Amino acid sequence: MKNLLIISALFGSSLVAKAQISPISWTFTTVKTGDKMYDLKMVATIQDKWHLYSQTQPEDAVIIPTTFVFNANPLLKLEGKIQEQGKMEKFTDKSLGISANQYAETVTFVQKIKLKANAKTKLTGTVEYQTCDDKKCLPPKKVNISVEVK
Repeated sequence: MKNLLIISALFGSSLVAKAQISPISWTFTTVKTGDKMYDLKMVATIQDKWHLYSQTQPEDAVIIPTTFVFNANPLLKLEGKIQEQGKMEKFTDKSLGISANQYAETVTFVQKIKLKANAKTKLTGTVEYQTCDDKKCLPPKKVNISVEVK
């Protein structure tokens, strides 16, 4: 009976977490920076008291880092790694022995793109991330990316 209660409580709490509105909102835009060169700007706006995690985490981190996956497009070439623009906070919880690289309020991820031909196309993919406040962490979430490159 005790195991049934524990399973019910865990299942119920996971349903509540899935039903919650995400404390992160995303916008995706492209900015022309030169001849056939663009910056894809992926801006995360973070609600008060919540954190979004960097792509790069310390070895003792237990959260899921923010990860971007782009679908192949023969008209586009990704140039270099995604850069992070924002005020990174280095969080440490000595009692649990964990740390994390995180952002509050906002962070912009920038991917340089080269257009291979003078044509209108789309860059698509996903961003997977996890967010936490000082009491709980929500399950990882995936958001679709779809932005025109002209």
